[in-house]
Amino acid sequence: MMGMFRFVVAGLALLVALDLPGATGAQVVCALGGDVSSYRPADDQRPTADAMELANRVNAAVRSVCGTNCPSIEVFRNSTAPNVLLIANAGQAKLVYAPQFFSAAYDSFGDGGIVGLIAHILGHALDDTLGAAWIKPGWTPELRADAWAGCALARAGLRSDEVEAAAGALAKYPSPAHPGWNVRLPVLRTGYAQCGGDAGKFVTGAR
Repeated sequence: MMGMFRFVVAGLALLVALDLPGATGAQVVCALGGDVSSYRPADDQRPTADAMELANRVNAAVRSVCGTNCPSIEVFRNSTAPNVLLIANAGQAKLVYAPQFFSAAYDSFGDGGIVGLIAHILGHALDDTLGAAWIKPGWTPELRADAWAGCALARAGLRSDEVEAAAGALAKYPSPAHPGWNVRLPVLRTGYAQCGGDAGKFVTGAR
């Protein structure tokens, strides 16, 4: 079986249509970089053990938020994927990462960077399923996912340097729909603080 962990995926909104061989009806929820037309679903492979270890760190963090309301999401690696993306198809969801991208992000930002990227991707599902009173009405879907990423980072118990590394990776690898980092950083801090973190640990996220 491919790697899976429990996470919120129901009712994902604001999807982008994918027109790819073998992906009829599939939709991209979020893609952090690249042209999604390069992605070939037939090339999906089992994730590496180290990638699943980091995904499970995020999973453990968000389970304290979603509790028993955490359906399954599959994790795949695929060298044709544009960095990392979340795809929904016929009620199923999967996170797909390009191994070469995770390797490059790890070289720059370490474990914290990968955790931050996964937290943002899965933040879309948390936002759509749970919502929160502290989510501001004017925030776009990408900002709301950033806020939930901040929440997940707080619950993950990261060291200060890992928090900064996570922010650094998020700053370096935005989605095409993201606003500038000066808009995103306060949103990340808000989510981090709302879920028990010390927002002072977020300095700039820039490297």
